[in-house]
Amino acid sequence: MALNGTAQGVLIAHQQMFQVQLTAQGPLTKLLVAILMSALFILINTVMFITLLSKPVFRDTPRYILFAHMLCNDSIQLLFSSMMYIISLCYVQVAKAVCSILILVTASTSRNAPINLAVMSLERYVAICFPLRHADIATKSGTGVAISTIWFFGAVNPIIDVLYTSATDPSFFSEHMFCTRERIFIAPWQRELFEGLNAFYFVAVTLIIVFTYISVMVAARSATSDKESAKKAHRTLLLHLAQLGLCLNTLVFGSIERLLAMTSSSRLFMDLRYVNFLFVLILPRCLSPLIYGLRDDAVRPLFLFYLLCGTRKVKPKVNVH
Repeated sequence: MALNGTAQGVLIAHQQMFQVQLTAQGPLTKLLVAILMSALFILINTVMFITLLSKPVFRDTPRYILFAHMLCNDSIQLLFSSMMYIISLCYVQVAKAVCSILILVTASTSRNAPINLAVMSLERYVAICFPLRHADIATKSGTGVAISTIWFFGAVNPIIDVLYTSATDPSFFSEHMFCTRERIFIAPWQRELFEGLNAFYFVAVTLIIVFTYISVMVAARSATSDKESAKKAHRTLLLHLAQLGLCLNTLVFGSIERLLAMTSSSRLFMDLRYVNFLFVLILPRCLSPLIYGLRDDAVRPLFLFYLLCGTRKVKPKVNVH
């Protein structure tokens, strides 16, 4: 089945980009920077994840379980996005079925990020506004169900795309191609559904975070509320809003790349695409441990202990509030 006109135009621009060979001063340097940045922050995320697994209080507390899921999701996206970028930069064609798996994972994890933020915001909302019911609502098993729901909503659209393409494209299991999402869109409705769901998820998550933010502000002014906890939740929700803005950049990454593909110069397109990759796709995934982990008094000392490979003589105690 033929590609639609927009996808075909973007494909031509991508193929022009692929004609530029690796050089010591050009793409090779960019390749090394991208690999090192991704590897560094995957390492940091891994240490933070190990930190959260090291104590029962972290493993049993819903907000830390959701934070650990965020770290895991971000690391998976970093890994697979970097793999796709390296494959494209090295001018490598891969089997369409393999490309579909790569796109399935990257698209799912991109969608998971804002939905996870919404769930984290709701958990803080319940903790502050309904403190007596928080232990009954935010349970370990309930958090597991929430994470499963996140993956369902994040993966349902990419799975539909892959199943539809595999069922309608006779060459799905034999064709080799340059791996871009545009090559998976073989029908106009696929792009429309993809962009429509992106808009829906972003608006829904924004409304949830704004609602929880306002509710926590009201609770903070209440004479019966825990002022200190309300202030911490207030700051956390502000960070959720900032992180949501970064997640939006990730969701519109493909749209930005299509606009960049309209440039007439292959070299200029490669340079702009590289900047887009670093600041729109990589950077937001790198900020999670910095925004949420290092500001947490319970997590930070233990994280530094593991980051330094336990060279400190005294292992810090954990005090979760």
